[in-house]
Amino acid sequence: MEQGRTRQLGKKHIILVVALVSLLISCKKAIVPEIIEEEIVEVVTPPEVYEFGFNLNNYIVKRDTIRKGDSFGQILERNNITYPKIFHIVEKAKDSFDIRTLQVGKPYTLLCSKEDSLQRPKCFIYQPNKEDYAVVDFQDSIKAYVRTKPIKYVERELSGVITTNISEALEAKGKSVILAYKMSDIYAWTIDFFRLQPNDRFKLIYTEKFIDDSIYSGVENIKAAYFEHNNEPFYAFEFETDSVTGYSDYFSEDAKHLRRAFLKAPVDYKRISSRYNLRRRIALYGNRVRPHKGTDFAAARGTPIKATANGTVIESAKRGGNGNYVKIKHNATYSTQYLHMDRRKVKVGQFVKQGDIIGTVGMTGNTSGPHVCYRFWKNGRQVDPFKQKLPEAKPITKALKAKYLEFIKPTKKQLDAIKFDALPTKADSIPIPIHPDQVFPEIKQGKPIIK
Repeated sequence: MEQGRTRQLGKKHIILVVALVSLLISCKKAIVPEIIEEEIVEVVTPPEVYEFGFNLNNYIVKRDTIRKGDSFGQILERNNITYPKIFHIVEKAKDSFDIRTLQVGKPYTLLCSKEDSLQRPKCFIYQPNKEDYAVVDFQDSIKAYVRTKPIKYVERELSGVITTNISEALEAKGKSVILAYKMSDIYAWTIDFFRLQPNDRFKLIYTEKFIDDSIYSGVENIKAAYFEHNNEPFYAFEFETDSVTGYSDYFSEDAKHLRRAFLKAPVDYKRISSRYNLRRRIALYGNRVRPHKGTDFAAARGTPIKATANGTVIESAKRGGNGNYVKIKHNATYSTQYLHMDRRKVKVGQFVKQGDIIGTVGMTGNTSGPHVCYRFWKNGRQVDPFKQKLPEAKPITKALKAKYLEFIKPTKKQLDAIKFDALPTKADSIPIPIHPDQVFPEIKQGKPIIK
């Protein structure tokens, strides 16, 4: 009996000990806190972005382009600015920026307040071109001003060999066709770019423009050029001839002017679609001979037409197959005429200077496409201007000649040091295309290349 009681007590002790141990373990769990690993989040401040002289991080930035029918007032009204305030802004800004000059398609930027639930603009910025911008700032006092973005000029060197045409030679180098047009203008009366030969070659020293150090803005100018045509070398160096106006032109290595008194063509980005030809036959007229006494330059409708030399307008009219046309007398020897204009911009008796706009390309009169028919008179007879020995432009003065020859020495040395690519073999050479579309293939049906 005693023994059985002892056993029961032993069991109770064991149960009690187990219970105490369990209680201690649970209490320990309750007392000791669980360690939680905390994630550390790093707050990154966005880099400051400056444009137009403003920190854009401080604003809500809205960008758009001027639409047809848009005005400065309408743009601000769409963005919750009231008309009394718009009128006040316009009055204060009008002496510094003319809001009427906004052009369709040009970009503008609105800098809007972050604290304003309506996101009303604090500043209007208009960009008429890649480089310039106009600011109308009305966040505190109203002020308006025009600025130019920082521009960096980078000098480049280039050489190339003609196999088919100059555009393809430049494309193979990853360069803009604008260089081809600039070269054709420099050598306008020296080299016929429509009759280049395989293995003709060139070297250039030119300048490219970059906005804000990184945005490519095109070719600024050609500083010097060398063109080898039919194995004959032609140098060209840019030189300032008037320090007051900053006017410069191109001269050869022996200081001879590369230009003539007449421009090569009455339009920029020219494409000759039909040449002066007294034996031209036209299938439409039974293959009969129909002389063409002008040179047709294809260009987009509306392209400006320029006077090729100084002179007086002796005719400005619309007549028969000529359509709208202008005729200019330059002196006792030479006259020029410009046919098929869309609009005439000069009157009889008006004196015009070389390069002045006298009208725009159109399709008036007898024509199947937009172009200007350029006619050239010498001593009262129509002639081919490309076969005339025309007078040179004003030569470099004797006083400047010595300065010029000294000026070009380092540039000529730099130009001569530029290496040519290896000339292609006969098997690689491809005949130069005859059709004018292939000379500057970027221009199709008179559509000009835009810089």
